[in-house]
Formats: sequence, C-alpha cells, structure tokens
Amino acid sequence: MAQPELEALRSLIQQAHELLEPLDLPEGRGKRARELLSAALALADDLVNTKPAATLGAKGGNATAKRGSDYYRQIAAKRKTNAGGRPRKKTEG
Repeated sequence: MAQPELEALRSLIQQAHELLEPLDLPEGRGKRARELLSAALALADDLVNTKPAATLGAKGGNATAKRGSDYYRQIAAKRKTNAGGRPRKKTEG
C-alpha cells in the first residue's frame, strides 16, 4: 500500500479503538475488541514507519545464493556464444 493509504488505515483503526473505549459490552467482547484493535494499531504503526525498500533489501542475495556460481557461469557462457534464448523451430520438409 502507498503511504497515505496506510496512514488512513491507521486513522480508521484509531477511531474505532477510541469509540470502543467507553463501551462495556457483555461477555468481555469490548475488552477483546480493544485488544485486537490495539494489536492492529501497532501493526499499522509498524507498516507506516517501515520503508518498502528496507523490506525488499533484507532479501538481497538469497536467490543468488540458491542458484550457485555454476548457474551464472553457464549463463555467461551462453551470452558469449549466443547460445541462449529459445530453440529454433524445426521445419518439416
């Protein structure tokens, strides 16, 4: 989500939390609703404060490490000999 949308979501959660505060619902429902909204508010705060690039940057190098150096050696060799790409169609004739 974009930053303004996250801030709007956080605002909506905050308003719902404030509306439920004075209410006393039966069977502890109000208390549980306030707990859930508090957790949602904390998550929304975290999403608002975390930069998207920081999240993506944490993954850096994992796919490269899985493939290994042999994979990249083969790709480079194909580039040098023009052997990469889709195989040619065989024509019947």
